[in-house]
Amino acid sequence: MGRVFAFFLAAIPISLSVIGVKLIRDSLFQIIYWPFAFPWLQTIVGIVLFLLGLSFIGGFIYHRDKKRNKVTKRRFTRR
Repeated sequence: MGRVFAFFLAAIPISLSVIGVKLIRDSLFQIIYWPFAFPWLQTIVGIVLFLLGLSFIGGFIYHRDKKRNKVTKRRFTRR
């Protein structure tokens, strides 16, 4: 039951990223959907949705690896 819930929870940011890529692609081909009046607005919303989904997934992977001590320290530190 827990794995099914985790799968559906992970599907939300993945679907946000997919919708973002679709909006970017459609604005490239000048296909404009109803809530957007201009292609550049649709492109910006698509980029934001894609980055939100990507950052959520990346943050989850980073947090999980940090919790399991798989994140290495930076080699080049600032002095």
